[in-house]
Amino acid sequence: MSDKRPMNPFLRLALDLGPLIIFFIANTKFDIFTATATFMVVITLAIIVGFAIERKFSPMPLVTLALVLVFGGLTLWLENEIFIKLKPTILYLMFAGVLWGGLFFGRIFLKYLLAQNVKMPDVAWRILTRRWALFFLALAVVNEIVWRNFSTDTWVAFKVWGVFPLTLLFVLTQTPFIARNQIEEETTAAVE
Repeated sequence: MSDKRPMNPFLRLALDLGPLIIFFIANTKFDIFTATATFMVVITLAIIVGFAIERKFSPMPLVTLALVLVFGGLTLWLENEIFIKLKPTILYLMFAGVLWGGLFFGRIFLKYLLAQNVKMPDVAWRILTRRWALFFLALAVVNEIVWRNFSTDTWVAFKVWGVFPLTLLFVLTQTPFIARNQIEEETTAAVE
């Protein structure tokens, strides 16, 4: 019997978005340094709560946590907000690089992440992986444009209220492709 429990989707959403919303609020009420310190604590707690419920760590949130702690730590230690602003660019480039690198070496990492819920032929997984890699590259470019050309408050607002809707929109645009390529599982009844 497994110790793992499925997580309520609303709780998963709260654990994913909650730290970002708290980051936004802390930046609005205080400053980017207080927001960064708060974000570091809250995202760590979110990962711990997620592990307590699911009894497993997902790789993407762990990579995100590591980058938040490193770049947040540099932001606070050096009192320079550039590090927390660079963190999303580096994270998106890493995700894109891992997806492209996987394809180059014959690995479809997106399939490993989603294969429990989605069944598609490998050719469709490769197309979807390329699309996600390009999306992450686009997010990296947009993050660079926003933080370099707008105020810190605008960047924080974009990070919280822009990236999630863009990601949701991207996912929705991929839904027809996934539906067209979905492989229906054969159900066989046991004959006794």
